[in-house]
Amino acid sequence: MLDIAVIRAETPGCAEVVHFNNAGAALPPRPVLDTVRGHLDAEALTGGYEAADAAMDRLAGCYGSLARLVGADPGEIAITENATRAWDMAFYGIGFRAGDRVLTSASEYGSNAIAFLHAARDRGIKVEVLPDDEHGQVSLDALEAALDDDVRLVAVNHVPTHDGLVNPVAEIGRLARAAGALYLVDACQSVGQLAVDVDEICCDLLSATGRKFLRGPRGIGFLYVRRTALELIAPTFLDDRSAEWTGPESYELRDDARRFESYERSPALQLGLGAAAEYAMAIGLDAIERRVTELAGTLRAALAEVPGVTVRDRGARRSGIVTFTRQDHASADIVEALAHQKINVRVSEQTYRYDEGASPAPRVRASVHYYNTEEEISQLIRAL
Repeated sequence: MLDIAVIRAETPGCAEVVHFNNAGAALPPRPVLDTVRGHLDAEALTGGYEAADAAMDRLAGCYGSLARLVGADPGEIAITENATRAWDMAFYGIGFRAGDRVLTSASEYGSNAIAFLHAARDRGIKVEVLPDDEHGQVSLDALEAALDDDVRLVAVNHVPTHDGLVNPVAEIGRLARAAGALYLVDACQSVGQLAVDVDEICCDLLSATGRKFLRGPRGIGFLYVRRTALELIAPTFLDDRSAEWTGPESYELRDDARRFESYERSPALQLGLGAAAEYAMAIGLDAIERRVTELAGTLRAALAEVPGVTVRDRGARRSGIVTFTRQDHASADIVEALAHQKINVRVSEQTYRYDEGASPAPRVRASVHYYNTEEEISQLIRAL
C-alpha cells in the first residue's frame, strides 16, 4: 500500500493544483526539486565546472539508477537532452539502405512520424503502418505477416499520447527478434507509470523522458541501447564525449552507449533525473502501476456517467492516460474552464494521426498519477 498522504506532502504542487496533466509533465517530488536546486546553488557559489567535479560520483551513479529502472546495464544507458533526441539518435543512427522497410504503429507520435517521412525521402526507406487489432493496439497477426528479410526496423510507442491503450510491446519484441529486425520502443509515456523491463520486452533500443510520469525535470531524457546493437547503429554526430581524438586523422568511439551522448548537458538536470528514478524505485514500480491503473479506471467510469461525455480510450490494457470529448463543448474550452478552477488537463494536440487521418476531433486528455486521489477525480467530475 502506498502512503498517499506522505507522497502528496513530498509533492509541493499537490497543495496548489489538481494535476491531471502527467502525460505532459508530472509534478516533481521534493527530492528531485532539492537535488536540482542544490546543484544550481553549488554552480552559483563555486562555479559550474567545480560543482560538476564535486558531484562526479553522483553524476556517474545516475547511469546505474536509470539502468536499474529499466532492467539494463549502466553501460547500455546514454543520457540525452530530451526523449526526442534519444529517439532520434537511435533511429537516425541505423544505416538504412534504399528499400529497407520500417514497420510502425497506427498510433505513432507526430515527431516520430515526421522522422519516418524524412528518412523515406532522404534514404529511400519504406514506412509501413501496421493496422490495429480489434482493441486498437498493434495487430500482432499483421506484424507477423509483414515481417521478412527486408524489415530493418520495428518502431512503436509503448503508450500513445492521445488515448488510453498500452501496446503489447513484449509480444511485438519477440516477433521482431525472431525475424532479425531491430526493435525501437518509444517509452516516453510508460517509464514511470508502468514497470518496464528491456529484457522482458525484447527491445534493442528504448527512449524515455524525465518530465512525464517519471516526475523528473524537463530538458533531460535517456536512451537504452542493447550491447549487441551497439555495432549495428552509429552516432549521427560525434564530439569528445562520444569519441576520443587519438591522432591528427583518427578517433575511437566509446565502447558503450555513451557514444550517443554529447559533451554539454546540465549536470543539475542529470542529477534530478537520477533522483527521480531512485524515488520511483523506492516507491515501487509495480505499486505505481497498480495505483495508476486503478485511478484511471475510476476516472473512466465516472466520466462515462457525465451527460454528453464520451470516453475515447481504446486497448485491451489501458494506461493512466484518459481521453474524452463532451457534446456541444469544444475541448479547448473545457481545458480553459477547468484551469480557472485549478484543475490541469490538456487538449490532445496532434493534428494528424495514422489511425484517424487529418484533423481528428480534439480530445481532452486527463492523465492520472499515483499521487492523485479519488477526491480529485470527484472534483474534476463536479467541475464538468
